[in-house]
Amino acid sequence: MPKMKTHKGSAKRFRLTGTGKIMRAKAYKSHILEKKSQKRKRNFRHETELAAADYKKVARNLGLR
Repeated sequence: MPKMKTHKGSAKRFRLTGTGKIMRAKAYKSHILEKKSQKRKRNFRHETELAAADYKKVARNLGLR
């Protein structure tokens, strides 16, 4: 059976930590930023852990399972 290929779109959007968690960027940072507070925009910079419901699908795209 051939090797699984990594989904390159997913590889650019998700990051794997040393402990095996999948991290993602936060949404709503791309446009209409004037009405959003500085604090809210600052918090968009941080990564957050992927939801459990999405883990299986994203892990398969990254070639982990």
